[in-house]
This record gives sequence, structure tokens and C-alpha cells, in this order.
Amino acid sequence: MNYEERTMKSNKIYEGHILSLRVDTVELPDQKYSKREIVEHVGAVGVVAITEDGQVVLVRQYRKAVEKSLLEIPAGLVNASEEPGLAAKRELQEETGYTCGRLDFMTEFYPSPGFSTEKIHLFLARDLVQGEVNRDDDEFLELESMPFEEALRKVYLGEFSDAKTMLALLLAKDFMEEVE
Repeated sequence: MNYEERTMKSNKIYEGHILSLRVDTVELPDQKYSKREIVEHVGAVGVVAITEDGQVVLVRQYRKAVEKSLLEIPAGLVNASEEPGLAAKRELQEETGYTCGRLDFMTEFYPSPGFSTEKIHLFLARDLVQGEVNRDDDEFLELESMPFEEALRKVYLGEFSDAKTMLALLLAKDFMEEVE
């Protein structure tokens, strides 16, 4: 059976810097109609950055949507016509000051496909070199680092709240074992 929904009408409600909201009228497989609220998102990258001594570089950032500070991997938006790998290197440098000699693509995923087009590309960065941070004017971050194994333990203990960070750290563990 074909479960595809055919868009009959699309109405853009809001257009912002990083996202837009549209309401689609769709025809369902049983020929009935329904509305779908869709957040159009520009896409993002996340980077697991591992230092030579096995520390994972993280950022603590206040997230207004959940009204709390979260510990996360460095991450950010993909600019228009920017390749995700270049965005990952740029975000890593902007947020942490680190550049990397090695950047490996791990995966890409849709964090909320029920209502959003956002796709996040995850990378593993190694051979790090410390440099100057270059944060956006509205970006207030605190750098933290911990042994990679401790970060993994925190994932299993539920001490991270950010899904991209949890997924990225778990993937990085297997990825580092496979490629080394």
C-alpha cells in the first residue's frame, strides 16, 4: 500500500532567519484531507571533537526553547550553498577555537521528521589544533572537556539532554574503533 501524502496546497505562515513555517493541506491515502504544520529548517552540523589525549570538547549553552543550559557537542547551522563538512570545520573553530587535521563524516539524520525538514550532519574531528574562538555576537558558550569514556558514561546515565550529542557520542565510539 502507498502511504504517501500528496500536497494539495501549501501556505507559508512565517519566514525567519533559520526556519520557516508552512501549513500544507494534504490528501491522505484514503482520499481524505488533513493539515500538516511543517517547520522548514536550513540544516545543521554537529562535531565530536577529540583531543590527542582523549578528551572530548563540549560546549555549555543556554537554550531558550527549554529554558536551561545544555552540555552539547559543538554545532551550528549550514549556511546557504555551504557543504556540511566545511560548516562543521567552521562551527568547530568558531565555537571552540579548534581546527582539525582530520574530519570524518559519521551520519546524517532528521531529529524531528514528524514536523521539521531539519537534517543534522554529524562529524568526528581529530588532530585538533587550539586557536582563537570566533563566536557569533549572540552566542554565549562555555567550553568544557572530559575524557571521552566519561562522556559516554554520561550518555548511558541520562546526563545529556541533547539528542544530537547523545547520538554523536555513541556513533563516535564505534566509528573510532572501526577506522583506527
